[in-house]
Amino acid sequence: MMHRMLTSLVLICLLVWVFLGTLLWLRQAAFVYYPVKDLLFTPADAGLQYEEVFLATTDGEQLHGWFVPHPGSPRVVLFLHGNGGIISHRLDWLRLFHDFGLSTFIVDYRGYGRSTGQPSEQGTYHDARAAWEWLIGRGHAPADIVLLGESLGGGVASWLATETEPGALILVSTFTSIEDMGRHYYPWLPVRWLARIHYPTLERIGRVRAPILVMHSPDDEIVPYGMSLRLLEAAGPRAAFLELRGGHNDAPWDGVPDFAGRLRAFLDGTEK
Repeated sequence: MMHRMLTSLVLICLLVWVFLGTLLWLRQAAFVYYPVKDLLFTPADAGLQYEEVFLATTDGEQLHGWFVPHPGSPRVVLFLHGNGGIISHRLDWLRLFHDFGLSTFIVDYRGYGRSTGQPSEQGTYHDARAAWEWLIGRGHAPADIVLLGESLGGGVASWLATETEPGALILVSTFTSIEDMGRHYYPWLPVRWLARIHYPTLERIGRVRAPILVMHSPDDEIVPYGMSLRLLEAAGPRAAFLELRGGHNDAPWDGVPDFAGRLRAFLDGTEK
């Protein structure tokens, strides 16, 4: 009797394991991307003038974004946001960079906000490349473009930094890879074989030739803090680190002493 109960329990556990693994395989994008459609705010709500931009990707999607100009400087931040929310949730960043005397270009990935299509890993790379080319077409020199990737956007930005020659790369609360995130949350599943979305930031960061700033909070409840420490080590001597405070969606706005001054010092140090 006990043997039969044990066999049944093992069988149930195996079926649950197979079910969850299959769900992760089939619905993987739903675990990674959380697109929002409604634009609740614009840069005007932060007192900023802006240009509304629609641009085409090489694979036929149309992206929506905002260009917030600052005529006093040729430098521009290309902002690649995380997997949740849209451009209207990043007004604090737009205000900060404008106060620094920098322009900012921020776009929504395909499937987010007013951008067409459905998000995918390769799709986000197409989107980032389209945003880069739009800036180049506007006359911005590569060395004047600062790439900032927030969380998942760090995986996109690190890819773009290996394909181009930006002036600097900033990674905010970024993971080493989606596979590592999967192993962190589902250690009992064979994530290595199930993963179809990768964003291998750790593999790429060593090939980035631009100065790098890694920012992360030890209080981050979503992306483990240790992942940024691994990125910092892999980046080598050209990388700097800025420790944040607060949770994943609160940092860096959660009371880091002189956060703006330290970020600005990094940017000033990378100016050509």
